Amino acid sequence: MRNYEVTFIVDPVLSSDEIKGTAQTYEDLVKDGGGKIVNMDEMGLRQLAYPINRRSSGIYYSLEFEIESGAIISNLELSMRRDERIMRFLTVALDKYGVKYNEDKREGKIGKITKKDKKDKKDGRKPSRSAAPTEAVAASKAKAPAPVPTKPPVPPAVTKTEEE
Repeated sequence: MRNYEVTFIVDPVLSSDEIKGTAQTYEDLVKDGGGKIVNMDEMGLRQLAYPINRRSSGIYYSLEFEIESGAIISNLELSMRRDERIMRFLTVALDKYGVKYNEDKREGKIGKITKKDKKDKKDGRKPSRSAAPTEAVAASKAKAPAPVPTKPPVPPAVTKTEEE
């Protein structure tokens, strides 16, 4: 089976029922094409990096699914391209690492700091600025050479005398 992920942005002007209906439409389209929905995630209202169709925000959805062949992908993209409710979409074929990453992210293994991570971070902390510098740092500062001027001095300008 092949794994795919489709991320799409829905126009925020629509009512909440229309927005959920739009997401449900594409979920049903995948199921009718013989696909299995792995995860449907509503990421919510987010600001866009640049205006799209005179809108500065959009409602993000991510749909992850498995299918036998990629034939349904062209139908899915065509219907998204024709749908005025969809502002943008992106379809990505996931490899085994992408599938594993998404599974770990859903299980909470990625993006959360554990107690062990906190302890390691505390032990490996850099000394505070108020601490006195070590002898090596003090010695390196004492042996520092004098700075070398970067430009040679400018010769004085020649002035005309009265005799000339």
